[in-house]
Amino acid sequence: MTSPKPSTPVSDNTLTHFDQSGQAHMVNVGSKDDTHRVALASGTIRMQPQTLEIIRNGNAKKGDVLGIARIAAIMATKRTSDLIPLCHPLALTHVAVDFDIDAANASITCTARVETQGKTGVEMEALTAVQIGLLTIYDMSKAVDHGMVMSNIRVLEKSGGKSGSWNADIQNQ
Repeated sequence: MTSPKPSTPVSDNTLTHFDQSGQAHMVNVGSKDDTHRVALASGTIRMQPQTLEIIRNGNAKKGDVLGIARIAAIMATKRTSDLIPLCHPLALTHVAVDFDIDAANASITCTARVETQGKTGVEMEALTAVQIGLLTIYDMSKAVDHGMVMSNIRVLEKSGGKSGSWNADIQNQ
């Protein structure tokens, strides 16, 4: 599994969360148009094959690992602005979280799709969902496997707003 290449900047190399004197601030989105905004993010957790089998078979002592991780991920999207200091609180219109099991690589990939109708994007909410989903898998499975590794957490695509659509596969070719 290779890591994705760093992406090229989407804008003019200006960090928007700093004012002209270098002080952190919340970006003013008041003059932006409301548009349908979507972000898709993913990440993977690798583990021992035995751990994956426990999760797959539903034999974990703490219960349905992936079901609970899905709920945790969805809940996390709604709390993103509480966790990331300069994120705007958003009224989300849809959140979907999926887990794909890869037995050959003893891993699970979490994918989150987040949508809103608003003035700012939902990339941070999608990334937060993925991270919390994977962390929940770790928490519920750590009794049998402390060596799990989370990786490749990234935005896969986003759409909406003034900057339009972006896709990691197209960007990183």
